[in-house]
Amino acid sequence: MAVRCAILDDYQNVVLKVADWSKVKSDVDFKVFNEHLGGPDKVIAALKGFQIVVAMRERTGFPRQVIEALPDLKLLITTGMRNASIDTEAAKERGVTVCGTGSFGSPTSGIAIGLMLELTRHIGYENARMHAGATWQSTIGPDLEGMTLGILGLGKLGTRTANIAKAFGMKVIAWSQNLTAEKAQEAGVGYVGKDDLFRQSDFITIHVVLSQRTRGIIGAAELGLMKPTAFLINTSRGPIVDEAALLAALRDKRIAGAGLDTFDVEPLPVDHPLRKLDNVVLTPHLGYVSEQNYKHYFAGVVEDIRGFLDGKPVRVMT
Repeated sequence: MAVRCAILDDYQNVVLKVADWSKVKSDVDFKVFNEHLGGPDKVIAALKGFQIVVAMRERTGFPRQVIEALPDLKLLITTGMRNASIDTEAAKERGVTVCGTGSFGSPTSGIAIGLMLELTRHIGYENARMHAGATWQSTIGPDLEGMTLGILGLGKLGTRTANIAKAFGMKVIAWSQNLTAEKAQEAGVGYVGKDDLFRQSDFITIHVVLSQRTRGIIGAAELGLMKPTAFLINTSRGPIVDEAALLAALRDKRIAGAGLDTFDVEPLPVDHPLRKLDNVVLTPHLGYVSEQNYKHYFAGVVEDIRGFLDGKPVRVMT
């Protein structure tokens, strides 16, 4: 009998097209979920009887409550090698193998820069006007050249974003809890303290991992240090920024605006107040959603399934 495998959150209905599944097709019965399942109770109800579950990043969470309610689950795969929404300790206790995949490039950096360009040069806005029949241009925006980009977190993604920003002629500064002056110098980036990062920057872009140390690290105090002409970019995780404080700063025009690709609750509720603000550019967590990355992810998923079926699991996280 074929093993049952659920593939979750395939919003674009592309997963079975971006990889070669022939290596496992004869051994596995796949069910693809194109819509988000919702909260834990709905996840449990939908996934009963599946031995393998493939999670797309952190779209669907697997806390202890969910893992313990799925007695048939034997293999849980996440795209990428880090997933804070999976309780790996609970999985280990229940004998569930958790595997990850590789990834491709740094697509999030392109989204971060794209949000900056939209906030300043209004490309998407003017495109919509042209298609709607507008005669010609209606906006005027500043060039990125000469602006100061403040990077919160100078790891792989932060460094990649810094290099792109420098190509635009931006001055780049950085701070994080672990960053040293030496590491910043190696990256060709100015090292500043946390307060100066927020005071000096025309853009703040977030490239730290969500953890207990970084949750809410940008709150009312930090937003209050920003220039009224400055913008906040978040392509990392929503809870790194205090959402209530950000909403207040945007409504009161204490900062010029924000470009947001990640949110506290995803998918973003249709009645969420962020959707009603005219100084915010919103994208639906596109940071890792590129053709190359998807191909890399799901080729890895096939390898993970084949390895598990053969008793030789690969890229094991628990």
